[in-house]
Amino acid sequence: MEVGVNQSFRLEGLIASGPNEEHREKLMLFGQFVGDWEAELTVHNPDGTTQIEKAEWQWAWILEGRAIQDVWIIPRRADHVRSKFERHDYGTAIRSYDPKLDAWRIVWVSPPNRELITFIARQVGAEIVLEGNDMDGTPMQWIFSKVTSNSYHWRRMHSYDGGKTWHLYKEMDVRRS
Repeated sequence: MEVGVNQSFRLEGLIASGPNEEHREKLMLFGQFVGDWEAELTVHNPDGTTQIEKAEWQWAWILEGRAIQDVWIIPRRADHVRSKFERHDYGTAIRSYDPKLDAWRIVWVSPPNRELITFIARQVGAEIVLEGNDMDGTPMQWIFSKVTSNSYHWRRMHSYDGGKTWHLYKEMDVRRS
């Protein structure tokens, strides 16, 4: 066991059993994803090649049901030899609904990629669109589409002309575990 790590330590004040009643309907925009998911990630490289890998995505209610936290892991922990994979990522997002904005505030942290990104998210038609800037300041969107109770499609888009056109960088087909 690592020094300073207590295996029985749990953040009992973090996890919640469901959405807070005050904004229950609005909280379900992301609340519908609570649970465990498997994903197939496709990275679209600038040279036209693609890279495909398996990932896992876990979602849970937190902070008295006023927010949702998710953890995204690539490659999946079930794929025991993580070092053989070219792409490694392990990150978390905290998503909270802001009634004054009637939108979601989201913070994404990925230590392996040295990312700390903030977004504002809203439902736009049948999609959920997160808008923010990548670490280099490039406008970016993360988009959830084709959402059903057991699947959704996710994509990461970049704009190099101030939002006039968008380029696909990553996408995932996600299925409930």
